[in-house]
Amino acid sequence: MKLRDLAQGASVFLSVMLAGYVSTRYVDQRFASRETTPAPAPTNAPAPSACVGEDGSWKNWPWPNVPALSPKCK
Repeated sequence: MKLRDLAQGASVFLSVMLAGYVSTRYVDQRFASRETTPAPAPTNAPAPSACVGEDGSWKNWPWPNVPALSPKCK
């Protein structure tokens, strides 16, 4: 292995590490505001369950991932 190949491999490795760090910081900054908002006061009523509306959108589901085969809203 030549010194040039080692330098090229190291620069690619460092570039990938830097891109991963920057993207992680971006995601943390962009989506952290959702987690830091104050939670609503707890009530004695049961929480509404997640369901799929007529237009196919999710109701009562605050997370970006969605469970498969969820019930339709009544």
